[in-house]
Parts: sequence; C-alpha cells; structure tokens
Amino acid sequence: MKQENIILEKSYLFSVRIIRLYQHLMRERCPPRLADQIVGSGTAIGSNIEEAVGGQSRRDFVSKCSISYKEARETHYWLRLLRDTNYLTAKQADSLLQDCEELLKVLTAIIRSSKESQ
Repeated sequence: MKQENIILEKSYLFSVRIIRLYQHLMRERCPPRLADQIVGSGTAIGSNIEEAVGGQSRRDFVSKCSISYKEARETHYWLRLLRDTNYLTAKQADSLLQDCEELLKVLTAIIRSSKESQ
C-alpha cells in the first residue's frame, strides 16, 4: 500500500481551489494580470513539491521545497491583495489564506528537518 504524503495531497487540493478561484476572478472581471499571478504562484506550490519528491538528492529536494515555500509566500500576498481590493470577500480570502498558511508551516518544517539531516 502506498504511504500517504500529506504535503502532496494538501498542495494538490490547494491548486484545485486556486484554479476555481481563477475561474471566479475571470467571471468577476478581475484584471487578467492579477488572476494570472494568483493561478501561477498558487499552482506552482504543488508542482514544485511534486518535483521535490522526485528530486535527485537531498539538496535538490530542499531546493524545490524552498521554491515551493517562496511561491506560497507570493500566493499569500496575492490573496491579501485580492481581498483588500474587494475581488474576494473576507470569508473567501480567509479560507484560502488559512490553507496557504498551513502549507507554509508544513513546508517550513520539511525544509528545517531536511537541512538538519544533511
């Protein structure tokens, strides 16, 4: 039986939510540049984690997780900006921000523990 990988699953589900957010933003006539930014950074979190799992070395793994962390920070920024410019309600943004913050915490722990075991 395949072992469950929490960060892979959470980041994938977050990407699904981000794509749905993008669809919502396009319907709400959000500037395409903003919508493109959030979908780019929000889905890059999971794609970089997926790459990290297939990394060639621990150093490669940490590097990809670090990129994923940076993408999550960027996504956090865009979510706050969309909320504060009223493209998202506080309720919509808070749910996504909470998920994003959880990914940031898990990624921080993964990066720290991976660096310590090098």
